[in-house]
Amino acid sequence: MTEATPAIRLWTPEGFREDGWVHAEDAAALAGNRRVILSLPAFLELDPVQREGAKERLGVLLQPGDQLDAISGLLDQLSLVALAFPAFNDGRSFSKAELLRSRHGFKGAVRATGQVLVDQLPHMLRVGFDEFEVSHPVLLKRLQEGRTGGLPLYYQPTAKAGEAAPVKGVGYAWRRAPGS
Repeated sequence: MTEATPAIRLWTPEGFREDGWVHAEDAAALAGNRRVILSLPAFLELDPVQREGAKERLGVLLQPGDQLDAISGLLDQLSLVALAFPAFNDGRSFSKAELLRSRHGFKGAVRATGQVLVDQLPHMLRVGFDEFEVSHPVLLKRLQEGRTGGLPLYYQPTAKAGEAAPVKGVGYAWRRAPGS
């Protein structure tokens, strides 16, 4: 007998909420006023006028092998970038989230999809993710209890919005920043 897979729930640092976005395969989903997350090929196939007219309700899903450079010049036409974690051991989307925030200055939502696990959540928050599609039972339970985990002290810089850049000091001490 197999267990039923839990439904995907959207979590943000403010708690669980209804997801106003839908994943879609093509631009036909943009008809009406739905907020749509398209695959990278479907997003790139959109006419520039269509992208500009739908930017408040347009998102793109990047798989780990997709290049961030493909959308770097189009970030002003997106409200959300979803980054996929198809397997727990593929961390390429961590780098993309950090680059979206630090190098490209993306101010829209950065969402984690797929294998979002309990031990990865604190790291995802630090590199710039602010929305999570959660289906893992242990993580769902911990988030319902208000437990996000993490450590109180970090040795690496962060892309986390609102966190002041540490002051450079002797050795690597400048990298330490208090956890939130």
